[in-house]
Amino acid sequence: MTWDSFRAAEHFTMRNARLLDRHRFAHLFQAGPPAAVRSALSAYRNLDGGYGNGLEPDLRGHSSQPAAVELALRHLDELGHLPQELGQGISRYLATVANPDSGLPQVLPGVHYTEAAPWHQRVTDFSSRLDTTAMITGLLHKHGITHPWRDHATAYCWKRIDSLGWTDPHEAIGICCFLQYVPDRHRADVTMHHLFPMIRAVIDIHPSSTGHIHTPLDLATHPNHIARPLFSDDEIERNIELFEHQQRSDGGWDAYWGHWNTAATIEREGMRTIQRLRVLRDYGRVELELPRPRRAF
Repeated sequence: MTWDSFRAAEHFTMRNARLLDRHRFAHLFQAGPPAAVRSALSAYRNLDGGYGNGLEPDLRGHSSQPAAVELALRHLDELGHLPQELGQGISRYLATVANPDSGLPQVLPGVHYTEAAPWHQRVTDFSSRLDTTAMITGLLHKHGITHPWRDHATAYCWKRIDSLGWTDPHEAIGICCFLQYVPDRHRADVTMHHLFPMIRAVIDIHPSSTGHIHTPLDLATHPNHIARPLFSDDEIERNIELFEHQQRSDGGWDAYWGHWNTAATIEREGMRTIQRLRVLRDYGRVELELPRPRRAF
């Protein structure tokens, strides 16, 4: 990735992204302080220990939602160590909204009474979802957050994964996070090997595809990812080139999401731009010490 391309992405972020994502950009690519990200993220947290207030762009209401907690944990994971006190508070909140099987819905029934994307407001099934529960549980395991709910959720995830007959890209991403960090490594490795054909079948390998798709790099976001062996070196390389090619002239990347609200789309584009830059960096296409442009004399 050229210096000009990186600078274009930086300018796009500064022009369009919300404050939280501007701080994330600074932390991830300019050695900015993690405290700024934590401070911005804390503004989205509610007294119940969950997150809401538009953190998830398609959930504009103030109330806490499991989908917003998942996004918050993803952002906190970027900062390194997750403090036990914060992790415990999040876990206590999740225990209060989990279903009897200890799994989590993506959204809660209150979504019907607030500003949210149409697909969220049309939800009538609030039963547990493996994608949301597995992603959150995996990240709690990664950071050593112990809590009774986490242990019950772990049992829920194992039960659901063991009975899978098919999956989808969102679910596959959550499953991989869970299997990457759950402590039972032997069981995780055996299970991942069993799921390889199922997961690969729902990922779009061909770099010419457009729209709301999931590519190998949306799943295997870094070379050490548990899903990286699903794809050949050539497949990864072709999709890296696709990511580079998809950068717009204004420096950003399309959100590839259903447009329903201008603010939500703009916020998603800021998030997607950072996500694409992270993937390119982790695969060696963005150097942390980028060359500076020559000075004019």
